[in-house]
Amino acid sequence: MPSNKNVVIAQSGGPSPVINNSLRGIIETCKMFPDKFDKIYGGFHGIEGILKEELIDISAQDEEEISLLRTTPAAGSIGTCRYKLKASQHEDFKRVIEVFKAHKIGYFFYIGGNDSMDTANKVANMALEEGLELVGVGVSKTIDNDVGDSEFKLIDHTPGYGSVARYWANIVQNINEENMGSSPADPVIVLQAMGRKIGYIPAAARLADVKREIPLQIYLPESGLGLSELTDNVNDELNRSGRVIVVASEGFDVGSLGELKDSFGHTTFSASMFTAQQVIVNHLNKSGIKARGAARGQVSGTDQRDTMIYASVIDLDEAYKIGQNAVTIAVENGSGFMSTLLRRPGIIYNVDYDKVSLEKVANSEREFPKEWISKNRIDVSDEFIKYARPLIGEDWVSVPLINGLQRFARFKKIFVDKKLPVYTPQAFKK
Repeated sequence: MPSNKNVVIAQSGGPSPVINNSLRGIIETCKMFPDKFDKIYGGFHGIEGILKEELIDISAQDEEEISLLRTTPAAGSIGTCRYKLKASQHEDFKRVIEVFKAHKIGYFFYIGGNDSMDTANKVANMALEEGLELVGVGVSKTIDNDVGDSEFKLIDHTPGYGSVARYWANIVQNINEENMGSSPADPVIVLQAMGRKIGYIPAAARLADVKREIPLQIYLPESGLGLSELTDNVNDELNRSGRVIVVASEGFDVGSLGELKDSFGHTTFSASMFTAQQVIVNHLNKSGIKARGAARGQVSGTDQRDTMIYASVIDLDEAYKIGQNAVTIAVENGSGFMSTLLRRPGIIYNVDYDKVSLEKVANSEREFPKEWISKNRIDVSDEFIKYARPLIGEDWVSVPLINGLQRFARFKKIFVDKKLPVYTPQAFKK
């Protein structure tokens, strides 16, 4: 075990409603081992903050604020980033190690998705090469549920997914009330869900109607369908029911959108000029739908990942425990692992917390099982429902309110004194 016992926790990638509860799990569990862990710091805006030597002193924060992390969504506490440490960025890796050495860091916990696990793995390996005794542990997080393998042997699901699934189950319920009442004028409602390449998020719309009583069509990015097939399907449903709700992934193929890319090479749909939903709605109205009225659309944006009122209690609890488990791994097993959870067999839902090699999970990307896509390619199977239904829980999260407004955690911006020269991350240099 390292002699330098200070801790750095950082977050990367898109936030989730429960990411701060993983942070809380790490903080509170580290405090249970004062003989192992000394000061606890947060990388302000992820690896960018570490590179800039911007470390928030979490040990100096009020206990009340730390406890409020449970019902604080997104990443406002210590921030996140989309900065990717590429293998060629030797200066950046060297700088991370210099910062860790300067502040006697012996433990590094990185919360994030597949790209983040790759970063955690690279930093842990670099530390070893540089002679720094560093324990690096990854903490899984992503609303897309795309970390791990398609056989669910590395991780069953990632914290964050259960809450976005609950969001979509509730949103479709509400939209159905709108569609039932307004169908003479607005017979078609098109909703766009997050999901660039994988369909777990739009698939969760089916949880709103497990008996399949709503005229609901779900278009996953894996469906292989296009606008012409979508139009035919919509009109077929209009002939049957007189109305239809369409949930399409943002990655559904509607042709070029003039989209932007982030530093990982991923399309940033919410920052692009056009949306799949807008193209679909325009196409349906231009082609003509077989009903009076028009198609209308709604794009759910970042509210899918930053809304606490739809968070799943199950998801919150698992996010906390996966953070706790990360600390246990650091103490008992050392470096090079990601904290994971695996579902127990049987009809009663439960999970076990385990570890998996960072090398195995780094840059992994699971697929949506083909057998979970219906034969008509606009629905999902009962097996998916059995998989996803337990994740959304049974009750509402209790969010503290003051004057009718949610009370979120607010960390004081108490930064550790800098000891190194000012540094500009490599990707930001001209």
